[in-house]
Amino acid sequence: MALTQDRQSETGWLWSRLPLTPSNYQIDIEFKVWIPDTPDVSMDQANLRGDTHEQIGGGSGHLFGDGMAIWLTKSRAEYGPVFGSKDKFEGVGIFLDTYANTRHSYSFPRIMAMIGDGRTEYDLGGDGEKNSAGACSASIRRNDIKTMLRIRYKKDKSLEVLLQYKGWDEWTPCFEIKNISLPAMPYLGLTAITGEVHDAHDVISIASSSIVLNPPNLQIEEAPKKGRKSPFSASKEGEGSWFGTLFKLILLGGVVAAAYQVYVMYFLKGMNKRF
Repeated sequence: MALTQDRQSETGWLWSRLPLTPSNYQIDIEFKVWIPDTPDVSMDQANLRGDTHEQIGGGSGHLFGDGMAIWLTKSRAEYGPVFGSKDKFEGVGIFLDTYANTRHSYSFPRIMAMIGDGRTEYDLGGDGEKNSAGACSASIRRNDIKTMLRIRYKKDKSLEVLLQYKGWDEWTPCFEIKNISLPAMPYLGLTAITGEVHDAHDVISIASSSIVLNPPNLQIEEAPKKGRKSPFSASKEGEGSWFGTLFKLILLGGVVAAAYQVYVMYFLKGMNKRF
């Protein structure tokens, strides 16, 4: 699905109709930020026809933008200035920024996460540097392999972002945010925007799945040290209890037999006295 074409001043979005219900989940998104093949046009020809496309975005130009965003937020599908979505959002926005509005010590494209509390504004002029909760620089444009982004969220523990752009099934860690709590049942959204500079922003596929966390190990080997009974000691105890019960039954049977014998002897002795 094309969020934007390689044209100026376009905005596009794609939002889930239903929220994500798992507490822990993984999302894989294949996307493409690129420039369709166009014939080279000289700058004089472009100026004569009033076409700035080849100068500041796409074709033979070297500037491109503005970028796209991935959202996990409490609300959905609200237009705004932050890569085509609303500002002062509640949740997390992961921005794939391909154009620097100011000078930085790092390179672009830049992948950056902002944790929104519903009140804080995005630092648009500074490319979100004041809002950054985690970031990395990565060459995600015009790759020969599938470009993918993976989000792994573990409730109240961490949010991790990995990228596939160097080689197939070669996932490069981008950043990890510890002790993060996202809104329960957030909506998943993707948005993109172009301005004077532009790119084509396409979403190829989206796959989500729940993460099952492993329970703590029971550590049976250490149980006897803590005063607990291991399965082996319980088995031996059960075996001893069974033999003890059998011995008691045999003993009881012997007592009953002896009592019966005494009774018979007493009865016969009484009969002899009568005759």
